[in-house]
Amino acid sequence: MIIVTGGAGFIGSNLVRALNARGRKDILVVDDMTDGTKFINLADCQIADYEDKDVFRRRLSSHGLPAHTSAVLHQGACTSTTEWDGRLMLDQNFAVSREMLHACADSRIPFIYASSAAVYGAGPEFREDSACERPLNVYGYSKLLFDQYVRRRQDTGSQVVGLRYFNVYGPGEQHKDAMASVVWHFNDQLKRHGEVRLFEGSDGYPAGEQRRDFVFVDDIVKIVLYFLDHPDRSGIFNAGTGRAQTFNQVARAVIGWHGHGEIRYVGFPAHLQGRYQSFTQADLGRLKSAGFDGNFHSVEQGVRATLDVIND
Repeated sequence: MIIVTGGAGFIGSNLVRALNARGRKDILVVDDMTDGTKFINLADCQIADYEDKDVFRRRLSSHGLPAHTSAVLHQGACTSTTEWDGRLMLDQNFAVSREMLHACADSRIPFIYASSAAVYGAGPEFREDSACERPLNVYGYSKLLFDQYVRRRQDTGSQVVGLRYFNVYGPGEQHKDAMASVVWHFNDQLKRHGEVRLFEGSDGYPAGEQRRDFVFVDDIVKIVLYFLDHPDRSGIFNAGTGRAQTFNQVARAVIGWHGHGEIRYVGFPAHLQGRYQSFTQADLGRLKSAGFDGNFHSVEQGVRATLDVIND
C-alpha cells in the first residue's frame, strides 16, 4: 500500500491519478476534508481507503504505519505563504513531517516528501546548498527546518527524498483560493473581467517581467514517480524546469488560449514588499546527477494543457 498525505489536494490528487494509471489502487489517502469541495479531486480516482489527517497522526503515534505500507508520499502541509502563525506552521510542516520520517525509518519504508523553493527566498542562486537558503517567510522557514533535520539524519536505512517544488500549476487547484497558481488566477480573472492582472515592477524588474520557474504538475508527478521507482536514491532535490519565464509570458499564454483579453498592471502590494520572490530558477544539477532526465513543459505547453482541462 502507498500512503499519499495531502492526497485530496492539488499535487497529491495528481499523484493518486498517476498511480492509478500504473494500475495501483492500493492507496491510502490522508487529508483534511474540512473543505468538502476537495472531493472533486478524487472523484475520478480509485483508492483503497481514506483517513482524516488528525486520526492518522494519532494512529501513527500509537501504532506506527499501517501494515503492508510500501512507501509514503508526503504532500500534506500548510501551504499558505502569507500565514504568520508560527506555531501552526511549525507543527504542520515540521513536527508532522518529523513524525512521518521516524515512522518510515523505523519500518525501512521509502519516504518522499514535499519541500519548497520558498527556502531560497530572494535568491539569487537556487541550488541545494545552505549558502543559498534564506527564506522570506515562516512557511519557507518551516520547510527549510525540516530539510535541515533530514540532512542531519543520514542513518535512516531507507530512502528519504525531499523535493523542493518551484511554482507548480495545473488541474486540481480550485480549492486553493489565494494560494492557487497565477495560471489559475489569470484564467479566472479573464473569464470574470476580460483582463489579466499583473503586478507592476518590483526588485528592479519592469511590470510583469518578474520571472519564476513555473512547472506543470505532470512534470512534478514524473519526478516523484522517478524516485519511487529508484529507492536506492536519496537526498534533497530541486523540482522545477530550470528555466525562468515571465509573468507576462504566462498571461499571454492564458490570453492566447481564450483568444481574447488584455493585461492590466496593478500596484505592488505593500504587505509583500521584501517578502516576494521576483525571480526563481531551479538549478537541476543534483536532480540530473540522480539520473532524472525527463523533459519539462514550457509555460506555453503547460498552460494549454491546464486550460484544456479546467475549462472543459
